[in-house]
Amino acid sequence: MALHEAKNMNTMPSFEKSPASFSFLNSLQKESYHRDGYLVLPQFINETICRLLIDRANMLIANFDASSIKVIFSTQDRRHTKNQYFLESGDKIHFFLEENAVNAQGELNTDKLYSINKIGHALHDVDPVFNCFSRMHKIACLIHDLAIADPLLVQSMYICKQPFMGGEVNCHQDNTFLYVKEQPITGLWFALEDANRENGCLWAIPGGHRIPLKSRMLRDKHHQICYETYDHTPWPLEEMVPLEVSRGSAIVLHGLLPHMSKQNLSSRSRHAYTLHVMSGQHEYAAENWLQRPADMPFRGFW
Repeated sequence: MALHEAKNMNTMPSFEKSPASFSFLNSLQKESYHRDGYLVLPQFINETICRLLIDRANMLIANFDASSIKVIFSTQDRRHTKNQYFLESGDKIHFFLEENAVNAQGELNTDKLYSINKIGHALHDVDPVFNCFSRMHKIACLIHDLAIADPLLVQSMYICKQPFMGGEVNCHQDNTFLYVKEQPITGLWFALEDANRENGCLWAIPGGHRIPLKSRMLRDKHHQICYETYDHTPWPLEEMVPLEVSRGSAIVLHGLLPHMSKQNLSSRSRHAYTLHVMSGQHEYAAENWLQRPADMPFRGFW
């Protein structure tokens, strides 16, 4: 599907400054979100849009020169954080390889299309298709119902979760990486393919958003990554529940909610697109790893 066709779809964005033209969440959904720290919204987007985003990501990967950069994204050892390629991705579209996709000589073990772990972190501002999707009126209405005033879109990621090698993402809180003190960051996770236990669906601790922030990932004055840990208590992983969802579902994640995903050992990928949104009425920490240049500030829905 071409971009101009996507823009004509009635589910694509309307840029009027009135995101509250209709209420998206009912009282029971709001209550569930405040209680659990997450909310599952089945059939939030249709299959045509899912296919559009997958096709667009595949095109971006096809045009990416894998020999130009061999950055491995690993949530296990955090080697990626030491690389400028990662630190400079806040206002760009960068590609990160699966840990097992590269051999000892730095060459890809498999086809490039199946070697990408994720694409980040400014798809929503740089790419026209992802910009169009990220600012659709339906998402703006959802954010309004979550009481996020003057919303700003901070970060986006396309996550591939490749078959047989899609890496585990350890239990974490999103506010560790994108710290906003007064109102924690809000995550939106869109399932572009079915996500279940076999191919690495999300897991979360219901009510875990009441756990105070355990750590922060910071960019120091030397533009290196460091960590501050406030609580060494292990996560109560026995309380985790799987968030198995069908294609087109959306999951809202509170910034303090502990969540994770396990390794994908199945033969099926688990593509997803994520957005992180904050209130423009609160301060985005200057020491967060993700920073933007002055000429490209965070933007809202219009």
